[in-house]
Amino acid sequence: MTAAANPRFFSSADGDLAYLDTGSGDLVVLLHSGFVDHRLWHAQIPALADRYRVIAPDVRGHGFSANATRPFRWADDLADLLRHLDAGPAVLVGLSMGGAIATDTVLEYPELVRAVVACGAATSEFQYTDPWYVDVQAEYARTLGAGDLEAWLTAFLSVVHGPHRGADEIDQAVPRLLREMALHTMSKHAPGEENWHVPLTDTWARVPKIDVPLLTVNGTLEPADLLGEAERLARTVRDGRSTSIEGTGHYTALEKPQVFNEILLDFLRGL
Repeated sequence: MTAAANPRFFSSADGDLAYLDTGSGDLVVLLHSGFVDHRLWHAQIPALADRYRVIAPDVRGHGFSANATRPFRWADDLADLLRHLDAGPAVLVGLSMGGAIATDTVLEYPELVRAVVACGAATSEFQYTDPWYVDVQAEYARTLGAGDLEAWLTAFLSVVHGPHRGADEIDQAVPRLLREMALHTMSKHAPGEENWHVPLTDTWARVPKIDVPLLTVNGTLEPADLLGEAERLARTVRDGRSTSIEGTGHYTALEKPQVFNEILLDFLRGL
């Protein structure tokens, strides 16, 4: 699945936001990582839709959703969508940026959240300290500032294999899909444009109040700083647990989709 499966659109106060809505039953919301879109979850949507209602939005400024023209918060956009659909409470499943959106939303709108699965993420205030990832993020900034999309894509896709593997050790379908989605998202933006996203602050002070089940899922090849923060998140909430997927990096759901799906379905069955 590399093409959008006929997304629907929600007319928000600042443009149309795209989302998939399929299946029936208890609600699961799939939240994609940065620079891509709902197609990240192409191996999870059919596996879940047999038993659950699955909503997979494109975050504002990504995929098929409108860009922001004024300040916005991720959690507000998601809450507006769920209320528009008269849907929830939902299990929020997010990868990377999507995991941060999930934790933001459970902090801001606990009544809309039944459980959280955070993958490759902790709270939205996490910042890498690992030197390799810090260098990659610096390359993001340099190449975007220069308007060099191809160089940015090289840096972006290097995260798939990370510092411990070669690019040839990865199933090439993974970077191919990520490249397609990232090119689509980046074509919507211009170098130096305003970033209207308003980050949530003081998240860790509020994490102990999260009282829904929370699972963190991470590849064993993720850097120690991220793994440590994910463990901290699972340890700090009232009902937290963590698991890992051996031999994978940041994109666990793409690298080992069957293993990821088994973990997710087992968690959902236990709710």
